[in-house]
Amino acid sequence: MGIIDHLDKWAKLFSKWISWIAGAGVVSMLVLTVSDIIGIKIFNSPVPGSIELVAFLGVVITAFGLAYTQSQHSNIQVEFFVTRLPKRIRAGVNAFILLLCIILFTLLSWQSVKYGLVLQQTGEVSMTSRIPFYPFIYATAFCCVPLCFVLIIEFLKSIMKVVNK
Repeated sequence: MGIIDHLDKWAKLFSKWISWIAGAGVVSMLVLTVSDIIGIKIFNSPVPGSIELVAFLGVVITAFGLAYTQSQHSNIQVEFFVTRLPKRIRAGVNAFILLLCIILFTLLSWQSVKYGLVLQQTGEVSMTSRIPFYPFIYATAFCCVPLCFVLIIEFLKSIMKVVNK
């Protein structure tokens, strides 16, 4: 087992671990939505701030599911043109796209930290529940790091396919 395979195994394990947080977010969103519906229909009283909480949980679900989704290749790819290319060229195109993704999510992480600092300093909170925004921005920044790690490993694998026959 080479170093890339070892790193790939570790990245998939960590991605799976943080995806459990996304799963907990889905369950929480379900419980909150059902509670809100029951509260409205039976008790004529909705759960206060439920719309905000569902929105925040949407951020948690999306951010903490990114790395695992990428590690499992569960994302949508449009490869109509690329599949017609020879294997080495296809791997080169894939490496280029992965490099762009690494750059994008590195910038997203960095800018999210900067934005989180601004929100933390200004004390920005949600309108109804008064929940601060910055922890969710920091969570997004944090979740981009394992995603970048997964992307780097896939990038290295693609480069190896280009170099090897």
